[in-house]
Amino acid sequence: MPPMRHTDAFSDRTGPGPMFEHGRRRRNASRRRVSSLAGQPKPSSNDSSAADPGSGGFLTRHRRPLLGVLGAALLVGFFYYVIPQIAGLGPTLHRLRAGNKWWLGLGVLFEALSIGGDIVLLRGIFERPGGRIGWRSSYQITLAGSAATKLFATAGAGGIVVTVWALRASGLRQREVADGMVCFEILEYGVYMAALAIVGFGLWLGLFSGPAPVGITLIPAMFALAVILVVLSMRAADSPLERFLCRRADRSSGRWKRWWGRAAAVPRSLRSGLDAALVMVRRGDPSLLGVLAAWGFDIAALWASFRAFGQPPPGGVLVMAYYVGTLGNTLPLPGGIGGVEGGMIGSFLAFGVNGSLAVLAVLAYRTISYWLPTIPGAIAYARLRHTVGDWRSADASKLGA
Repeated sequence: MPPMRHTDAFSDRTGPGPMFEHGRRRRNASRRRVSSLAGQPKPSSNDSSAADPGSGGFLTRHRRPLLGVLGAALLVGFFYYVIPQIAGLGPTLHRLRAGNKWWLGLGVLFEALSIGGDIVLLRGIFERPGGRIGWRSSYQITLAGSAATKLFATAGAGGIVVTVWALRASGLRQREVADGMVCFEILEYGVYMAALAIVGFGLWLGLFSGPAPVGITLIPAMFALAVILVVLSMRAADSPLERFLCRRADRSSGRWKRWWGRAAAVPRSLRSGLDAALVMVRRGDPSLLGVLAAWGFDIAALWASFRAFGQPPPGGVLVMAYYVGTLGNTLPLPGGIGGVEGGMIGSFLAFGVNGSLAVLAVLAYRTISYWLPTIPGAIAYARLRHTVGDWRSADASKLGA
């Protein structure tokens, strides 16, 4: 891997890359405008109440009760629809100890390779000539971010915070970190959405073996296709959408003005991250194999968990139930516990998989993928704090010299 392979995608230390040069002048004025809108000073309480008498509207004022009702509805639905289909749940849980240790051990190996894929991708995106992001720091950031994700679910928000903190401490500029993080997420969830669409449509059309309930094949596939089209449209629609959002900000006041101003920065961020991801794809960057390994080996860990207790379902069913169940990670549950497990078990039951087998396999898989990396993640976080401290000490020494 040549050391200069990423400077044309992100780094403005060696000059802008060809993908970012297109349309840069056209967007400079709107960028300054968006920054000014998003950075409006917070009005006083009197001005805020005068400009926004609704205090954020019904959803804002009743957010906690509504989330409580939603959580209760999901819990009731799980116990009403899923639990009755799982015969003998108590004996089933006791059977976890009787799983084939060799298959479970293989699942642990697959999960380690999945984490390695994320390390490869992170290093590939943020490595710079003479920079501080190498194999050791990428390992620490990835493991520490994984541990933080377990504390804060909501699609990995905790992991993003830790990752951004470490990357900024390494000396990367704010724009480099922002574009790189968007690129990372686009590559990760681009594969996610592509697999959801391909396997969902494939099952529904009969191209892959297995049952095809519309609710967990066609509908998720259409959702994934819509997301892909929206993100790709940012290559052409980023400036018009940004101008539209800026106009809405101009016509608003108070908190809505700031909200629209922040929203106006999203199309540009998506465009920059998408351009960087496409640069990596077009030149066949080897680090792209990392994202395929991250998803592929994680699914392989689930497959090995099924083999530890019985026969796994067909490949298309396994992949589709995995991705549909993983959507449960977006729920703001404490530590993310329960959302993925319930989503995966429910998906497998909808596909007609034996309930006891589904419970055993999913719980074993989640033990491997969720709980086993927790201790290495905590150790990596402690080491990362030490590494960041060394970076800051070195920077302070340079400033004092």
